[in-house]
Amino acid sequence: MMRSMYSGVSGLRVHQNKMDVIGNNIANVNTVGYKRQSVTFQEVFSQVIRGASAPQDGKGGTNPQQIGLGVNLGAINTIHTKGPAQRTDNPEDLMIDGEGFFVVSDDVNNENRYYTRAGNFTLDRDGNLVTADGYKVLGYEYDGEEVTNTVKPIQINRSETVGATATTKINIRGNLDSRIPKYDETNPSEESEHYADTVIKDSLGNSYTVTFKFVKESEGTDDEASWSVTVAKIIDHATNDPLENTPNLSEEVKLQFDKNGELKDESVTSATLEITKEEVNFGDEEGKILIDFSDLTQYANDMDAKPYAEDGNSSGKLEGYAIDASGTVVGIFTNGERKALYQLMLAKFDNPMGLQKMGGNFFVDTRNSGEPQLGTAGSSGYGPIAPGTLEMSNVDLSMEFTEMITTQRGFQANSRIITTSDEMLQELVNMKR
Repeated sequence: MMRSMYSGVSGLRVHQNKMDVIGNNIANVNTVGYKRQSVTFQEVFSQVIRGASAPQDGKGGTNPQQIGLGVNLGAINTIHTKGPAQRTDNPEDLMIDGEGFFVVSDDVNNENRYYTRAGNFTLDRDGNLVTADGYKVLGYEYDGEEVTNTVKPIQINRSETVGATATTKINIRGNLDSRIPKYDETNPSEESEHYADTVIKDSLGNSYTVTFKFVKESEGTDDEASWSVTVAKIIDHATNDPLENTPNLSEEVKLQFDKNGELKDESVTSATLEITKEEVNFGDEEGKILIDFSDLTQYANDMDAKPYAEDGNSSGKLEGYAIDASGTVVGIFTNGERKALYQLMLAKFDNPMGLQKMGGNFFVDTRNSGEPQLGTAGSSGYGPIAPGTLEMSNVDLSMEFTEMITTQRGFQANSRIITTSDEMLQELVNMKR
């Protein structure tokens, strides 16, 4: 009877522990990134009343006789299934749509690291991307267009700028109308000429309008139809005056078209333009701007040939930012340029159940979780980032309520063991009367 009473006590204890876990799960049903826990029981050591015996002397063998001594807590496991997504449209809310954890830190050397699935981040006054508790989110820094292995807190520096870049390439594309007559020097006609312009930048970001002149020199004979291309003028936007000594292209450009309206193989397809002005540079390192004519055609259609500056821009300040599916933080500048600043660092573990909860939606690695494997979103098994979305708790209320009912009944049944054992002891005491 005493054994049954202590078995009932052990049952009460473990069911109370299970109820504590269920209560914590239900309490965190709306906690961002929360991972529910489940409890399993195991039996305690059983006392052997009589051991097993082998068959002998014509008699069969007997099985062991054992009395169990109650129940014990087997495991409390953290279930790392993905929770449902909640759309917030806040660019600082991030969700990992798959495997991985965000890596955050609270020390200046970024060595004290925590791991979380809760992506409800904000910006502090210095532009650091932080958790609700002020832990800084870690990522890899960009050096130019290449991501490095340097781990730093992600910071959106509103005073960051991008420098001006000079135009190095102009692409002229479109159609030259084959129906217009060729240019006649004795009787010039504007119909035989076509002007088109584009805006280029110098090394300081100043703007200039370059106007190209197209003149039809030959009709479409069996041999060729040709056009010449020259620079008509270059206007400085700062003064609204043309540059002195307007430069021309590096060589005489004769565009030759076949009967299909395509550039012939022997036709010129590119040239360079060199512009000089005091205190500024134009073009590439050699001071040249490449002019590409390879996309021009000559069909019996509207005249729409036009030059397009492929690059070059003025300086700009950081205006905003966005985070893409790879976790790359892209700065958006006032001049329209975009520049990669950081890439979010993610971690994964061989045994996520081995992680230890630290409160605040944080986990730390343990000896049984394995070392953190660091990487980036959308590669090597890490899930992509869903910006403007939060991962909610993976608690299933219907399951928790069902577990609550069975736990309550288990607790109730174990309490009956104690009361019944007590009644039996009372009967034993009453035998003396």
